[in-house]
Amino acid sequence: MTRKKCIVIADVGINHNGDLDIAKQLIDGAVKAGCDAVKFQKRTIEKVYSQDDLNKERQSPWGNTNRDQKNGIEFGKEEYDEINAYCQEKGIDWFASAWDIESQDFLKEYDLKYNKVASAMLTHRELLEKIASEKKHSFISTGMSTIEEITKALDIFKKAKCSYEIMHCNSIYPGHPKDANLNVIKTLQDTFKCDVGFSSHQVGIILPPVTIALGVTSIEAHITLDRSMYGSDQAASIEVPGFIKMLNYIRSAEVAMGISDKVVDEQEEKMKLKLRQVNTL
Repeated sequence: MTRKKCIVIADVGINHNGDLDIAKQLIDGAVKAGCDAVKFQKRTIEKVYSQDDLNKERQSPWGNTNRDQKNGIEFGKEEYDEINAYCQEKGIDWFASAWDIESQDFLKEYDLKYNKVASAMLTHRELLEKIASEKKHSFISTGMSTIEEITKALDIFKKAKCSYEIMHCNSIYPGHPKDANLNVIKTLQDTFKCDVGFSSHQVGIILPPVTIALGVTSIEAHITLDRSMYGSDQAASIEVPGFIKMLNYIRSAEVAMGISDKVVDEQEEKMKLKLRQVNTL
């Protein structure tokens, strides 16, 4: 029995830096790589962050406060209308992780195939209930979370009869291979008896293809035009040429996993005639 194709998601997140042209270039990169979807983030700045936090000094291309920076990188309706049309034109799905109720309601304006629960939002009951009520297949990241917290979150989706899969994740940005702890994927599969994916924040392109051998059903990684660009997620991201190479490795790994039956195929039969000179069993 062959496994189903892994869903590969290019996580644009906020790597567009509030620039629609950069967002379109990243969508183009995801399409060129052969990704199944691109993901963004949506926040209502005044609700996600406290006024004290927003008033803090922070130097950025958009001003001198944290508010200036947050508003500078946040897309609104005009930009998402354009993203929606552009993804339809390019033939790729898009969706976003909402960080508050208002943002989730905003995303409902679009005919999106998926929802996403960010690791930071896994304990936000009201938001999880809102997402689960939409009954769209949801990717639930589990960074920074205990088994007990994951269990409580999944109970919400089970109660709502909303399909989901969880994504193993370590929320260190950028992470290194030693942070990945990929064996947790098997722990999550055994514990929750559901599909498990991998959301990567690790440097490099090797770990996502490796997770194919662990049976992941989805892979998400940050995509960028240049890891040296401004932005908190850029250093944990993969540039487009690397993303293309990584996806080729993922698809090759899927083919290489094959089936679980031990068989001698036609080509091996030919080699057996040529190489096996002694058969005294």
